[in-house]
Amino acid sequence: MNITRLLFLLSIAIMSFLACSTEPETANKKNETPESPEMAKLQELSSKIEADSSNANLYFQRAQTYYELEGYDQALADLQRAMMIDSTQPAYYHLLADTYMDYFKSYNALQTMEVAAQKFPDNILTLLKLSEFQYILKKYQESYKTIDQILRKDPQNSEAYFMMGLNLKEQGDSIRAMNAFQSSVENDPENVDAWIILGQMYAQLGDRIAEQYFDNAIRVDTTNMAAWHAKADYYYNQGKTQEALDLYREINIKSPTYEDAYYNAGVIYMNMDSLDKAKEQFDILIKTSPIYIMAYFKRGQIEEIQGDLEAAKKDYQQTLAFAPQYEPAKEALERVSQ
Repeated sequence: MNITRLLFLLSIAIMSFLACSTEPETANKKNETPESPEMAKLQELSSKIEADSSNANLYFQRAQTYYELEGYDQALADLQRAMMIDSTQPAYYHLLADTYMDYFKSYNALQTMEVAAQKFPDNILTLLKLSEFQYILKKYQESYKTIDQILRKDPQNSEAYFMMGLNLKEQGDSIRAMNAFQSSVENDPENVDAWIILGQMYAQLGDRIAEQYFDNAIRVDTTNMAAWHAKADYYYNQGKTQEALDLYREINIKSPTYEDAYYNAGVIYMNMDSLDKAKEQFDILIKTSPIYIMAYFKRGQIEEIQGDLEAAKKDYQQTLAFAPQYEPAKEALERVSQ
């Protein structure tokens, strides 16, 4: 399909969304108060657009703000206006693709990046994003072709090797995947995600070098909680329970809203029969994230074991309110209701 045809189809896809969208200022966005920074930014950009309606970048900036607020119809509308004024900016296509993807319109997202890749064939970031979307949609052979295109232009591109590793890993080719991730960190020692995945893959093989890879990830970015979490999980799976608990505690000191650390610590305490400590973790988690479903279920299990059936019943009911089809919660609720 030639680029003219793709651009035409892309325009039609955008217009189909606009036909059913509402006014940009009122619909399909998070519940933000007029005083919020986001709303203030929208109002400021709208005023600037009113004064300079031919400025593509202003529409793009407002689209970014709508996108961050999950106002996808409004983001699409502004991106169409921006691209009608100036269709030479790769960033516009990238945001359009992200908007479609988060709006559960993956085909439109992929088609957008295909257009962008044809329009900007020398833009490495565009090609990387295309390979990522192809990977997400399980179009592995297409993703490999895009990666090969990148490596012909930039043989030492760390992100290209990272994407190659993801494709290979997803297809079960662990050895080649590990080699690709290794190439990624050799070309960019600060690629945290590659270090983490390498650590996890070596951990599955029982190779102690895994801990070194997790440490490399943490050294690169001490604020990356995923790296700390991966190392804590590694400790737990190695039977180093106290070390794992210490790391989960450190994670929550560094990032009090990091939910999974509370959950994992709670599960570990349950396995140690330290039910009060476990319940404390789930209590904190529920206060931190009132929609963390499994926290209610696990707390209900503890309450049931401790004989507080009324409290357990309430937690099982809350679990089912969020996940009506969760069979273990159904069985538990029936059990404590007898």
